[in-house]
Amino acid sequence: MNPQELHVIQALEKTSATEHLTDREKHLVGLAVTITRGCAFCTGGRTAKALESGIPQETLSATTDLVAAVNAGVAVRTMLRGLEGQTCDDPGVVS
Repeated sequence: MNPQELHVIQALEKTSATEHLTDREKHLVGLAVTITRGCAFCTGGRTAKALESGIPQETLSATTDLVAAVNAGVAVRTMLRGLEGQTCDDPGVVS
């Protein structure tokens, strides 16, 4: 393992150890990120860990629905801005 990889792992471990989020919140945020990133392997693992920790399937389904809705909103906004001729390079455009 090179020093940069070790640094990344240590940073992730430190972030994961935060006391500002509950384990439940960490599971749900992690799941939201893996869904958004489109990693089926990671999403499957996160889902299994969340279920094992006692988070109900209904909560995971609601999380998935919310992630899909937020991503759809971003996609629509991006498309509308494109129709208006705006690009990500235009000043003041937040992607």
